[in-house]
Amino acid sequence: MSELDEIIWQVVAAIPIGKVMTYGQIAKQCGYPGYARYVGSSLKKLPEDSSLPWHRVINTQGEISFPPDSEAYQQQKALLQQEGVQFQGKRIRLSVYGWR
Repeated sequence: MSELDEIIWQVVAAIPIGKVMTYGQIAKQCGYPGYARYVGSSLKKLPEDSSLPWHRVINTQGEISFPPDSEAYQQQKALLQQEGVQFQGKRIRLSVYGWR
């Protein structure tokens, strides 16, 4: 784990219940604008039993990045809905649910 991974995980840990951030917003918040893909790679490194709210991270279009027919997509969508995040089709309104 790198120092940047630790910073990313701290930012993700701070996202409140019912709110989301994009990969790009997290990268920028960490001082690494343009590292959105790295944020995704960092979250893939999380242990299976991690309590980090990875599900609160979405892409810049306001969508879940996993393929819609995947188990990971369904899991992320269910976790967000349990927190009160509403979808319009496949999208989340960042103006409503975006944090920062």
